[in-house]
Amino acid sequence: MSTKMLGLILAGGKGTRLGKLTSNQAKPAVSFGGRYRIIDFTLSNCANSGVRNIGIITQYQPLLLNKHIGNGASWGLDGLDASTTILQPYTDNAGSKWFKGTAHAIYQNIDYIDSQDPEYVLILSGDHIYKMDYEAMLEDHIKNNASLTVAVIDVPWEEAPRFGIMNTDISGRITEFEEKRKEPKSNHASMGIYIFNWKRLREVLTTAFTTNDDMIDFGKNVIP
Repeated sequence: MSTKMLGLILAGGKGTRLGKLTSNQAKPAVSFGGRYRIIDFTLSNCANSGVRNIGIITQYQPLLLNKHIGNGASWGLDGLDASTTILQPYTDNAGSKWFKGTAHAIYQNIDYIDSQDPEYVLILSGDHIYKMDYEAMLEDHIKNNASLTVAVIDVPWEEAPRFGIMNTDISGRITEFEEKRKEPKSNHASMGIYIFNWKRLREVLTTAFTTNDDMIDFGKNVIP
């Protein structure tokens, strides 16, 4: 099966700052507004953007989240032209596959991604609340012939030290990534939304994890 853009949702986080709300469930499963769960926003964005094939990477307390997602039918992400797949850590002859970070989680699911044969991969967080058209982001990615496109949002300067900040040149090309610096050079905060050319990302991850098992996160290790 060939897929133009495969959506990969990182939904394995605990969300320690939410305290007791995540003592027995993952942060993406936390109720919102009495009728939704946090992950619903990312899944709805995918459905409304025409991203029809989704892999959801879970890890911490996944039972409630997995049950809520099911086969993706609640968002129309099932059927002949769509698929929703839950991806959890597993073991094989090489040993434990517990996910150590965002980039590591993608690397451990290379076989699944290859089976979908995507040209692009859209990497998302399952615990953010927002509305966005990912198709417009993909169009911009293709137009600029980019290997990586990162969605950013301009935050107030006094809030910028709380975020991972992207510094860019006049054309919008990323020149530097700053992780929560006291005096950042810009206020372009990363939204944790990435579009990669899959062949390029696969090459980077395979090379990195062959030589350095500590390269585990996109924000801290891959993008800089």
